[in-house]
Amino acid sequence: MRVALRAPVVVGRDHELGLIRTTLAKVAAGRGQVVFLTGEAGIGKSRLATAATDLAYQSGMSIMRGRGSAMSRTIPFRCLSEALLSLQRLGTTVDIDELGPYRPALARLNPDWGSASDDASSSSLIVLAEGVLRLTELVGREGGCAVVIDDLQYADPDTLAVLEYVIDNISHQPTLLLATMRDDDSAALEFARATSKRDSATLIELRRFKHEQVSVLAGACLEGALPAPALDLLWAGSGGLPLFVEELLDEIVSDGHLVRTGDVWSMGEAGVPPSALVHSVAGRFGRLNDQAREFVSVAAVIGLRFPLTVVREVTGLDYRTLLRHLQSEPVAHLIGPDDHTPDWYLFTHALVADAVLTLIPEDVQSSLARRAADAVEKRYPGVPGDWCHLCATLREAAGQTAAAGALYAEAGRRALAQGAAQSAVTLLERSLELVEDPVQRFEALEAQLLALTEAGQVDRALAMSFDSSGLDRPHRARLHTQLAWAANLAGRTSDGLAQVEIARALLGDAPPEECAPVDVVAAHLELDRSEPGSLERAEETALRAATVAERVPLPVVACQAWQLLGALTRRRDPARATAYLERSRAFAIAHDLPIWEIHALVRLGLDDALRSGDLGRLEQARDLASRIGAVIARYQSEVNIGLQLVLRADFAAASLVVDDVSSAAKRLGLQEISQFMAVLRAVLAGHRGDRTTLTEAWSVLSEPGGEQHTARLHGLAATFCSLLEEDRPRARADLALALAAERATPTTYHLTGRLGLSLLLRAVDGDLTRAEYDSVVADPAAGLRWDHHFALLAAAVLAGAEGDKDAALAQVQESGDVGHPYPMARHLGLRLVAEAAVRDGWGDPETWLRSAEHHFHDAGIAAVAGACRAQLRLMGVRVTQRRSGVDEVPDELRLAGVTVREYEVLRLLGVRLANNEIAAQLHLSRRTVEKHVSSLLTKTGLTNRLALGKLATEHSD
Repeated sequence: MRVALRAPVVVGRDHELGLIRTTLAKVAAGRGQVVFLTGEAGIGKSRLATAATDLAYQSGMSIMRGRGSAMSRTIPFRCLSEALLSLQRLGTTVDIDELGPYRPALARLNPDWGSASDDASSSSLIVLAEGVLRLTELVGREGGCAVVIDDLQYADPDTLAVLEYVIDNISHQPTLLLATMRDDDSAALEFARATSKRDSATLIELRRFKHEQVSVLAGACLEGALPAPALDLLWAGSGGLPLFVEELLDEIVSDGHLVRTGDVWSMGEAGVPPSALVHSVAGRFGRLNDQAREFVSVAAVIGLRFPLTVVREVTGLDYRTLLRHLQSEPVAHLIGPDDHTPDWYLFTHALVADAVLTLIPEDVQSSLARRAADAVEKRYPGVPGDWCHLCATLREAAGQTAAAGALYAEAGRRALAQGAAQSAVTLLERSLELVEDPVQRFEALEAQLLALTEAGQVDRALAMSFDSSGLDRPHRARLHTQLAWAANLAGRTSDGLAQVEIARALLGDAPPEECAPVDVVAAHLELDRSEPGSLERAEETALRAATVAERVPLPVVACQAWQLLGALTRRRDPARATAYLERSRAFAIAHDLPIWEIHALVRLGLDDALRSGDLGRLEQARDLASRIGAVIARYQSEVNIGLQLVLRADFAAASLVVDDVSSAAKRLGLQEISQFMAVLRAVLAGHRGDRTTLTEAWSVLSEPGGEQHTARLHGLAATFCSLLEEDRPRARADLALALAAERATPTTYHLTGRLGLSLLLRAVDGDLTRAEYDSVVADPAAGLRWDHHFALLAAAVLAGAEGDKDAALAQVQESGDVGHPYPMARHLGLRLVAEAAVRDGWGDPETWLRSAEHHFHDAGIAAVAGACRAQLRLMGVRVTQRRSGVDEVPDELRLAGVTVREYEVLRLLGVRLANNEIAAQLHLSRRTVEKHVSSLLTKTGLTNRLALGKLATEHSD
């Protein structure tokens, strides 16, 4: 009989299985759960995880399963990649198009899902984490999703960061995250304990078996009761560790110490077997022939998991021979197939691999490591993927430090490209400890600065010194330029400017092409200085950088500079700004820089929206950003689209954009996007007349960098809220604060009111002169459509006051065309201009007020609707009380003053009823019907009942 090396069922873990069943019930109810299984090596974590996976699968959940890499903790996202790939292996269908802009980020983990994006935002760790979260939600949409990660103690720090993000946001979706790890000190164990302490996870700590549990486990393996002497031997030799119980049980059976006669097991008379796993492994290792021993030794040097292709290359053995060894009894106890990856094998336990290494002399290990590294580089040219890191560790183990350092640097750069900044920092640190070549050191330092910046360790980056690095001045200047950009991204303007000065001092009289990268960083830093002349200095510096970078060429520098110039010059010369942006886009296309093309499209789309109200290019930029995974660029597009939706009074759509983008930006830690959305929320509230929400959103001003939004919050949010409350003095005060903030801190933002609404309010209140008006509208930026609409109304008021009634009326009509996309602003303008028209005796204020009253009544803005009715009454116009059914009256008739009751009479005239018939149907007197018919003739300008009937028929079609 062949004895099973493993029990066919989980033994001794009834309590733990009960906890897992309870957890699965919560997941089925839509409440995401996290479980960590911890314990020492050999305690049975993976077996319990497999049992949990089976229960999840039986409940209808989709499964994703991966394992931490035993090669090293700095191979980024290994377990996550395996989990994604397991979906295909298990036949789970995923509509990856539903992942939207997160698909390219996840393509870094599963290349079958497309090409990874070159955009830096797509390689952001948080963007990847959001992609993983959305994937689990998508996979679990029907019956839930179980993500199972084995050996989390091997996970790199970036994987732990992704999992932390998922855990923080998993509670409202049917997802189970279950991970196993050893209880040795590790970042993973610390992470698990911290997560459980804040009640975000269940921590299950597995303990060694008691004496009776060892008996049950042995009985399950042997399918029969164990004699007392054998049980005592197992208990003493295993210490209650399940792996040792099974290993020692297999040995005493295989060696004839425990024999079966019929259905009864009994102890033989042979000697006592060894009591520790290492002795068991040593015994098996010693029984191998030279060829098999070399095979197992090579495998142990490579690691816990290994590909047969590399072992074959090192040993020179053919596949048939290798497979024969794998199937032999001694080797089969040490090594088995890896169920996760075809043609890969692994030691039956990490303790087994460790035990084998203790049996191999150090000089032999070094020689085998060198041969294995040679084999990897020969078999996999360019050492793609994880092979690079494996080869680095093998070179280091072989004492080949220079080669190892170069490989660690390459692995670090690749980790950074994947968004694994923490892993990149560790790998590049190791490289810098090993490499001595100046060029290699510069490249490693350059990558290290990027990694530290991405990892949020700007302080550590700024503390680095390159004076004793052995690098020449130009290379050191490049590093300081990079530090300046890191400081800029972190909002540390003074630190960034200090680094710029160091870089410029190092460059001295260097040619312009070496100074251009410094100039473009300096220009961005100038924007944040918030002092007089900063915008002018930024523009001058950016123009110098753009001109040089385009000539050399330095494509990225040129794109950065032209786009910055587009933002800087829009306030003064919109046409030139557009030309700069078109230039940047063309340069990006010519040099195959899709992310810079998208950034140019975002800015061009904003130009279009401001100048003409066209959203086409903003939507194009959003869609293109989604396709290539440029998440930040997508949200920048949506910020601008959201603002235009507010201006267009499409408040429901704008609210969806605000909620969706704000939620994602908060999770992703996109501070700038979050601030913009807070401002947009305030503007949305202001345009709805919602003072409470506006006040809540005002807190954005207290955040770092929030002062740059002061002008827009006062001018585009608070001013409109005050106007919708019919509080003109407060509106004027809000607008004054906006204009003062704009003068004190010039920005690249528009629509603060200076070029539009301020002119109208001043004109209506009689404190705007023609000369002042002409001076303001001479500004090239005054042509932006939103502002231009208000400026035309201001011109109409001035013309009316001057007695030029025709010009005034023409300008109101033109403002209607210009303001057509903006119904709230257009009707608010009519309400204001009607006031001046009544005062100065021109135009058609009755029609304007009726139109405004209708709009604001329907919008629920009672103060403005009431003010319009009050103004009409002051004009002597009869204003009927609004009744139910008013929405059924066509706009044309309602603006003519037709009431609900009159419209009811009109509809019955359309079916040719006589006055007495109409009176009977509407329960009115005949005399009342006659009055309604007379009023209809007056209001519509028609001459008889027949014409009224025809009009009724037209409106019923």
